[in-house]
Order: sequence, then structure tokens, then C-alpha cells
Amino acid sequence: MPTVRVLGICGSPRKGNSYFLLEQALKGASSVDARAVTTEAYLFRGKTFQPCKACAYCARNSGNCVIEDDFAELKAKWLAADVIVYSVPVYHMGIPGQLKCFIDRLGNSAFSTYQLPLPEAKDTLPKLLKVVGSIAQGVHIFAGQEHTIAALINHTLVMQSIPVAGDAWESYIGGGGWTQNDMERDGLEKLAEKKDLGAGATVRASMAIGRRCVEMAMIIKAGVLQLQDYLKKDPLYDPLLKLLEKEKVDNG
Repeated sequence: MPTVRVLGICGSPRKGNSYFLLEQALKGASSVDARAVTTEAYLFRGKTFQPCKACAYCARNSGNCVIEDDFAELKAKWLAADVIVYSVPVYHMGIPGQLKCFIDRLGNSAFSTYQLPLPEAKDTLPKLLKVVGSIAQGVHIFAGQEHTIAALINHTLVMQSIPVAGDAWESYIGGGGWTQNDMERDGLEKLAEKKDLGAGATVRASMAIGRRCVEMAMIIKAGVLQLQDYLKKDPLYDPLLKLLEKEKVDNG
């Protein structure tokens, strides 16, 4: 069975409801096969992400960003992962600014990172085929959860990766929830403990997203390994094939 590295990203500046749902997703991911799946949670809390300057420094320096903050660390983790699960609060009907700063810079930086291995496709991202799941929660109902998830799905597609949802009826395009106007950091957790229908559905959706993302990553990796002789003909698959080769060496 292929090994799967899961990176859970809590895009909130505080450790609360989004982190609680991320924990559920990581539990779901580990439930597929605890020996084959490794999980890591990354929190935006206490981290600094400045906006992209559009200075083109990364284009001239193999994808390295001129800004010295926490971007490079998370970019490396993102590119090394097989699965990324985002769990974010809704800010003004969309994703938080800190996460948007990371996504903007990730896109520009990744294009530049892969320029040199792809001389005939300078402005094309390779087929990274990361599997990405999205979870969004807010204080209010109908407050932008689906807009936020849709923005993360668009980001996934731009990054030449695969968006995956949980299971209907609880998850059509991702996991969405609300704290029923509770501003506290443990609002969703308290509702789940009380067996609230909506909170329970959000928890189950989050767990299903983690599980389905891992399963899809296993399917993709198995398929890539099976078709690697064919895929080697297309340089857009080079980074993915090299990542799998490195994983094979690391695992002995």
C-alpha cells in the first residue's frame, strides 16, 4: 500500500474551531491505515505571511521569495505532501487574509520553482496531483462557507491538483459548519458534545474528507507507479515522479 503524507493547514490566526475540525480530518486520514499515513498539523497562529509584491524575484531565483517570513517553511511542506487539508474560518465571505497571502505567493513561487526543469513550458505548472480537501466554518449560518470552499477548490485546480469532498449528504464540495453565533473558540466542539445535528454533520464531514483524500491519494500514487514508463515521456510529470522516487529511496 502506498504511503501518504497528509498536511493539515489551519488557516486561522487563533487555535479554535477551525483547528478542532482539522483534528477530525486528520483522525479520518489516519483511520485509513495508521502505518501508511503520516499526518502533520500546521497552524497559522503566531505565523507571519506578507502579501505578494509581484516583484518577480522568485522568477529570477528558482522560486525563492524575497520576503523573509514563514512562507518558505510552509511552501516546502506543501510541495512535499501528498494530501493537503485546509480548515479555515470565514472572513468577509472568503478565506482569511493570511492564507490568501500564502496562496498568492505559492502560485507565483511554484511557477518559478519548476521553470528550469520545464524549459518548453515556462509558464506551466507541472502535474502536481496533490489531493486537497477543504473545510470552512463561521459564526453565522449562510455566511460564506461555500464561497470559501469554492475559493480553495479554485486554488487547488490552479495548482494542478485534485479537489476531493467527503460524503453526501454532509459534504457536497467540502465541509461547512457554523457555531450558532457562539464567538468562543470551542463553540463547535461544545455543540458536537451536545449532539447538535449541524455540528455532528460538520464533524463527520471533516472526518470523511480526511479519509477520502487519503484514499484518492493512494489511488493516484498507485496509478502513477503503474504508468510511470508512459508518464516519463511528459516533462510535466517529472516533479511527481521524482517525489515518488525519493519516497521509495527514503523508505528503503
